[in-house]
Amino acid sequence: MEIRGPLLLPASRQEIELTTSDGLTLVGELALPLDRPPVATLVTLHPLPTAGGFMDSHILRKAAARLPALASLAVLRFNTRGTASPRGTSEGTFDGGKSEALDVEAAMAFVAAQSLPAPWLVGWSFGTELALKYGRKFEVEGAILLSPPLHRTSAEEVAAWRGDPRTLTALIPEFDDYLRPAEAVQRFASVPEATIIPVAGGKHLWVGEAQTRRVLSEIVAVVNPDALPLATNWDDEASMP
Repeated sequence: MEIRGPLLLPASRQEIELTTSDGLTLVGELALPLDRPPVATLVTLHPLPTAGGFMDSHILRKAAARLPALASLAVLRFNTRGTASPRGTSEGTFDGGKSEALDVEAAMAFVAAQSLPAPWLVGWSFGTELALKYGRKFEVEGAILLSPPLHRTSAEEVAAWRGDPRTLTALIPEFDDYLRPAEAVQRFASVPEATIIPVAGGKHLWVGEAQTRRVLSEIVAVVNPDALPLATNWDDEASMP
């Protein structure tokens, strides 16, 4: 069958809870390859919760649905403080990206405790702000930024990635609502090592199967390029969520 929409490919999925250093419980899910160890781990950071972002925002949900099976990746998703989804509601209150630093810390502590391999931060929109502001302090392979708005990240926080040996890759939609390719090149000029990937026809929310496949393929190109090209059909039994 064709892999598209909400199709859920085989994986080991477990509901998890993260505990922050200020005593909050965050809800989430860990998806692992079903029959082999993961080669790397995606620690996903969701879009702005006050604008409807949560751990089930569609690109992150589809990454968890597809990439354990297609690319041997572990995918960790969680709701930042005060964020609700069908999985549940994380304790606390949205703090505009400040106290959420402790949420990222809790996720990385979980990754370390579970001995999950080669963690990568994958932020989308608001999640890219968290990755840029706080990601450098953790033992990650790098950060992948989907539609970074650069609203909450200062020029100094971007420039702090200059000279960092870890990979920094940004996917910039041609028709983004906040940051388009030409401006992105300027805003990331302080980090010459960063890879800026303009996506023709792309929009901030990456709506549609073609854009979903492009984003997931670009993530895998960075994290596990041997898994490319991603399959577009699945012959074994799969289920719908």
